[in-house]
Formats: sequence, C-alpha cells, structure tokens
Amino acid sequence: MTPDDLTTGVYPAMTTPFDDDGRIDHDQLAADVRRLEDAGVDGLVPVGSTGESATVTHDEHIEVVETVVEARDSVPVIAGSGSNSTHEAVSLSRRSAEAGADALLLISRYYNKPEPEGMEAHYRRVADEVDIPQIIYNVPSRTGRNIAVETAANLAAHENIVGYKAASGDPNRISEVVERTADEQFSVLSGDDGMTLPVIAAGGTGVISVAANVEPERVSRMTWAALEGRFEEARAIHQELGPLFRALFVETNPIPVKEAMEIRGYGPADLRLPMTRLSDEHRPELEAILAELEEGAPTA
Repeated sequence: MTPDDLTTGVYPAMTTPFDDDGRIDHDQLAADVRRLEDAGVDGLVPVGSTGESATVTHDEHIEVVETVVEARDSVPVIAGSGSNSTHEAVSLSRRSAEAGADALLLISRYYNKPEPEGMEAHYRRVADEVDIPQIIYNVPSRTGRNIAVETAANLAAHENIVGYKAASGDPNRISEVVERTADEQFSVLSGDDGMTLPVIAAGGTGVISVAANVEPERVSRMTWAALEGRFEEARAIHQELGPLFRALFVETNPIPVKEAMEIRGYGPADLRLPMTRLSDEHRPELEAILAELEEGAPTA
C-alpha cells in the first residue's frame, strides 16, 4: 500500500456506537464499516475525535481498531492513536499497528500545549518507534495550539510521516503547508468538510470527513470531482451539502453526526458522558436537511 492509497480521497472519521449500557456495539460498528465501504469511500478512520477516543479505555480503543480491520474488505484503516503523552501515543500507536491498522492519525498535543520544539520531538519519537505511515493532525479548536508550519515542513521529510490533516480553518496556513511540503512524498487532507473544496484547490488530496458518515456517496462525488479537475460539478455538490456541513457542527462533534446517523437508521445516537444528545432546538433543522438530501438522492 502506497502513501497515496492512504491520503487520496474520502476517509470517514468514524463514530463509535454504544449500546444502552454504554458498551461499544461492535456489531453496529462492523455494519458501519460495510455500509461505508460499499458506498465507495477510500479508507476508514476509527477512534479519532469523532470516535470519542477521549472516553474509551486503551483496551477499548484497540478493540475498535480490531473490529474495523476485521470488518473491512479492502480499504485502508487509519487508526487514531494520539495522546498528549508521548509515551501513551507510542504505546497506542504500536498496539494499533499490531491490531492491523495500515496507518495512524496523530492529534497534536492537547492541554499541555508544547512549544514547536516539543511538538516536533513528539511526532518524531512516534514515527521513529512505530514503523507504519502516519498523518499529523492540526486541530487548534480542540488542542489550543497550532502545529507550526515550520514544524509540519520539517516532519514531512520523515519517511513514516506521510500527511497532514488540516482542521485549523485557516486557508493561508493550509496553503503554506502545501507549498512548503511540495517536494516531499507528503499530502494535505482537509479535516473540515466545509473546507474540502478550497483545500483541494490549493493542492490538497482529500478529506477526513465527518459528513461522510451520513452522506458518503455525495462527499465522495464532490471530492473526486475536485481531484479530477471538475470544479463546477464539485462546487454544485459542495453547495448542496453546505447546510449539512454546518448542521453537523452546531454542537460539539460528534453530537450532531450521531443524531444524524440515528435519524438515517444507522444505530442509536448514544454518547458517553460528558457528551450529551443533540438539543431539541437543533434536531428539527437536522431532520429537515437530511430529508431534503434524501429527496434529492439519485436513483440507482
């Protein structure tokens, strides 16, 4: 499997389903894997932020990876394995690789907010000790600290660091990362559905997508239209999906997307505390958006 197989196209940031007792529903998780792969996604990303990795134990984390690996047919599995402790990130990354993950997604250090030197050293340690492809993940809204462009450019030279998930919302920063890493075998993926089209226009190669849990076919059509230079088609789908992109972030992810999946019949919307169900004021709009998309879905 080449780095391009891991960084080109649409990779749903999967949710982790729970039953009424708060246990991981592995049967529903496997069904989600099959549904998404049948819809044509290019890979799967379990136990990231959308997968509520912050509220699963390390053993549960690995069990989720194992279920996704066993249920997929042929698409790559990119396991979230980050931590604000370098030691824990190495351990989770090693265990995820042993569980069959094809690559890793590593969120930047949250809470302890290291300086650029510490951020780079953290990623280098994981990449040195776990020999599979890795994608670094910049999401300052959750971590409180951006990965510096210089840090991303330096890390791109490491043979195991193959990509950058861009969720800063800053198109200038994202474009500069693309420019600064153009000579490396290194890709930039959108980490924000609403930014996928501009990120690809700037030289990005795909998206790790929340919306693809609900609308995998449309997100795939939009992304591949853009990658293949059919920007008018991609723009039309982007505008069609815009209300959904916004609705999925009216409350903290993954609250809205789990509600959307329940509305679509893809399992319960249960979350682990401190996450709670979508508020009553937001559900009617989400239902209306999903109904409109359903009405406009192409026939087979």
